[in-house]
Amino acid sequence: MTSTTFFVVGFFFKLEGLMLLSLSYMLLLGLLLAYVFKLIKIPALIGFVLTGIILGPFVLNLIDASILDISSELRTVALVVILLRAGLMLRINELKENGLGALLLTFLPATFEIMATLVFATQFLNWSWIDAFMLGTILAAVSPAVIVPRMIDLIDNHIGQEHKVPQMVMAGASADDIFVILLFSLSISFKQTDHFEPQSLIIFPFQIFIGIGLGLVIGFLLTKFFKQYHMRDTVKVLIILAISFLLLGFEKQFIEYSGLLAILSLGIMILKDYEILAKRLLKKYEKIWVFAEMLLFILIGALLDLSTLKSVGLTAVLLIVFVLVIRSIGVVVSTSTTKLSLKEKTFVLISYMPKATVQASIGAIPLQMGFDKGPEILTVAVVSILFTAPIGAYLMDLFSHKLLINSSTEEDHS
Repeated sequence: MTSTTFFVVGFFFKLEGLMLLSLSYMLLLGLLLAYVFKLIKIPALIGFVLTGIILGPFVLNLIDASILDISSELRTVALVVILLRAGLMLRINELKENGLGALLLTFLPATFEIMATLVFATQFLNWSWIDAFMLGTILAAVSPAVIVPRMIDLIDNHIGQEHKVPQMVMAGASADDIFVILLFSLSISFKQTDHFEPQSLIIFPFQIFIGIGLGLVIGFLLTKFFKQYHMRDTVKVLIILAISFLLLGFEKQFIEYSGLLAILSLGIMILKDYEILAKRLLKKYEKIWVFAEMLLFILIGALLDLSTLKSVGLTAVLLIVFVLVIRSIGVVVSTSTTKLSLKEKTFVLISYMPKATVQASIGAIPLQMGFDKGPEILTVAVVSILFTAPIGAYLMDLFSHKLLINSSTEEDHS
């Protein structure tokens, strides 16, 4: 074996060792901080973000560069898992049951927040409207990581079931995320051309419809395939992940479509045509999400430049408070068309506060694409996670039993 071969092999093992060492630091500190925060009723994801900040290049610098170099790909994997989970639990009929109000919750609060961000960033920060719009699309999504587990717990305990409030919040929040992510992709195209192109708005609906149609067709074919050919659910999970990655990889190759919507629609079709399998797959993806969530939030924390945080931190908090107030108006308008009581409407308002998952998934993209406002956008995204996730989670846990009716208790009394 030549000296060159020894050098290459030695370099490989050194690189692999550094990566594994970094992963061990990330996992151990992340799990420790997550446990500590859970003890004080704060979402574990806050511990993951702080882990990234502590171990990242701006503090201890213990995360190997090879991991940071592929952080965008890792966040894409996490985003795919988010979309598949949303599709496998998003029941369109539950939106229909709650009428116009449930439909409005899927986009109106987010639209109010994006408009508020546009006003704040352009008028008080002197940002261009494209940068402000991009920031708004990142901020406007609510967090499935914070909301979904709490809504499932309420459903399991028969709380808020008179008007199916948890189902409404869960379905509305999932659709809200997709709406915002699609607008974010549109903002990226605006930024890359550095001006508004009217044809983008003409092409955009076609991309949406093609993406939905493609996802539904693939989902339909997959259900037929899975019913005919029996295999372990783990294999099915891997097949669906592989197809999801293909949908993202080919979305601009032959014909432009929304790969994100295709992935979501794929999950929705499996739930519609093969509900038993969808429930089993959902449990599998929830297990994958345990690790994906850790990586997602640790890596977003690692990218945060503390010097930028110091310079824009207070402004970011003021911006977030302002847009949350405006977003709340959108929630009030949406729920005003429903049969919900005042207490139930208040709970929906609280539930639409926490931000985390989508901000961690796409918040660093402007920075990694080299956009001039990338560092500031990432900083505001991280601040929104640290500010709204613990407060929103705390308020939901505190008021859920006070604002929603426990059906099982009522039955016991009767």
